Amino acid sequence: MESKCLQSFSLNGYYHSIRTHILTLKSGNYFVSLTPKNYLFTITPKPMKATKITLQQELRIRVDFPYDSLKVQQIKTIPEARWSTSLKAWHIPYTTEAFNLLKRLFPQVEIETKEDRSQTEYHAEIPINPPRLKLVFPSEKTAEKKKPDFDKSAIEIAVSHKQISVKMPKNDIDVQFIRSFRYFKWNKSGFCWIIPNYKDNLEKIMSYFGERKVNLTNNSAIQLSDFSSTKTQPVFGINELLVINVSHKQLKIYFVYDKAIATQIKRVPLCNWNPDERCWQLPYSEKFLNELKTLALENVLSFTYEDEQRQQLKPRKSRYDIVNYRTCPAEMIDKLKELRYSKHTIASYSDLFEEFLNYYDTTDLKEITETMIIEFLRYLVNERRVSTSYQNQSINAIKFYYERVCGGIRKIYLIDRPREEMYLPEVLSEEEVKAILDATENLKHKAILMTIYSAGLRISEAINLKIKDIDSQRMQIRVEQGKGKKDRYTLLGKKTLEVLRKYFQLYKPRIYIFEGMDGQQYSRSSISQILKASVLKAGVKKHISVHTLRHSFATHLLEGGVNLRYIQSLLGHGSSKTTEIYTHITTKGFDQIVNPLDKFET
Repeated sequence: MESKCLQSFSLNGYYHSIRTHILTLKSGNYFVSLTPKNYLFTITPKPMKATKITLQQELRIRVDFPYDSLKVQQIKTIPEARWSTSLKAWHIPYTTEAFNLLKRLFPQVEIETKEDRSQTEYHAEIPINPPRLKLVFPSEKTAEKKKPDFDKSAIEIAVSHKQISVKMPKNDIDVQFIRSFRYFKWNKSGFCWIIPNYKDNLEKIMSYFGERKVNLTNNSAIQLSDFSSTKTQPVFGINELLVINVSHKQLKIYFVYDKAIATQIKRVPLCNWNPDERCWQLPYSEKFLNELKTLALENVLSFTYEDEQRQQLKPRKSRYDIVNYRTCPAEMIDKLKELRYSKHTIASYSDLFEEFLNYYDTTDLKEITETMIIEFLRYLVNERRVSTSYQNQSINAIKFYYERVCGGIRKIYLIDRPREEMYLPEVLSEEEVKAILDATENLKHKAILMTIYSAGLRISEAINLKIKDIDSQRMQIRVEQGKGKKDRYTLLGKKTLEVLRKYFQLYKPRIYIFEGMDGQQYSRSSISQILKASVLKAGVKKHISVHTLRHSFATHLLEGGVNLRYIQSLLGHGSSKTTEIYTHITTKGFDQIVNPLDKFET
């Protein structure tokens, strides 16, 4: 029988008619009930429903409810709760803990015991084979008898010397707790939070997650402090600025903490805080030393200056003291040559790996474990007292063999690389360079030192120079395949060219510009001995090497007003930051600075 339409209304964009018979409409998140007697209708929200689903090969609990900001915030507190764009619903882990928490938050939730397969998401590449389980929703009683095979609610905490990494299910309350720490950060690649490991941070984290399942991995036993000798802090007064010169390489600065002084110290270029020794550090330089004296004067502090000699490097065992001395494996040397490493690098890696090899002289190479490698590195620092550079090179040589030669998986050993020490290179004044060259009487020796200084060459580049590399027309020297396998052009000085022509006429080299007695390349050690003798004869007291001539060349160009970009090109630096180091060495402009003490009337 046809019923007469009495009224119409709009709901969610759809028009519906109220007829004389009872009608129930299900629209979106609401139930609409119509009563024929008084032509009234009521709109009530849909109840919250929980359904078991299979989502990307994982059992989950789907939770459907009308949008409510309060309910959304509550469901987010359940660990591993996520929103599905395709299902347009929230879903939580299929675990007893998550299920019980859902019921505590929403006591009126309705449970559907049949699994909802119509909305199950499938991965496009992996076929789904649903597990052969009874489709019964977990209750408190059944869950106690049989727990699920997986548990993603655990908190993963890894502790190292410098940081604490926390991997946890997404939860707004937990995230807010992590954000309460200073200097926290999110690690995108590791999907974890990183917190500095200092003071009582670890205790706070463990106390917060104490009642939950926590998997703690503590690697703090393998830390940098194991690789350095413990040093007591020197004694200094309240109104004292103590500066310790460590082998003319570093300045260590101690003073009673004062915010104003610390701010001034930070403004000094290359100054940094050393948390291990609890002092400020600067590369040694007369320029920085004068700035520290001025700083002490301005803050009415007494300036104390002391010298400290570094511990001498203990020599390693000689090959003649080791029975059945093992040499570097031939396959490692072949691999280095195959990758076109320089002769100097091949010799260095081979020598360093032989030291490691003979530290475990009775153990097969394939049986050496990561723990044994760490023990060897401890030996280098604690017993041999090697430098940071030596330690890093040893690590590189060991990694090269196991990763590049043996084809092992590239990895980072559970130790912190030592803090890279910042040194400023020693440089000579123009007067000192002239004195050294004047003290060099042998024509060949003078030609070598003049060429290195006037072109800013490394010692390896000097001994590799060939006759064809000298371009007297353009007054340039071509450096072929220098450090980093790079070619470049540098300067050929007029006086250098005059000395080289006299040298050519007298010595008549054939291939290389500087050749030994047998016509082969000149040796590194011979050039070092030449410079050492000339420095001694000239009366220069500085501790210098052949590389000091290169540093002096760059510094003198900078003081002469040459643009830093041109100096970078002449030296063959890949980064301008490497060349910028010379801006901290030059004393240009010091004569224009008036010392505040000179203003006082005495």
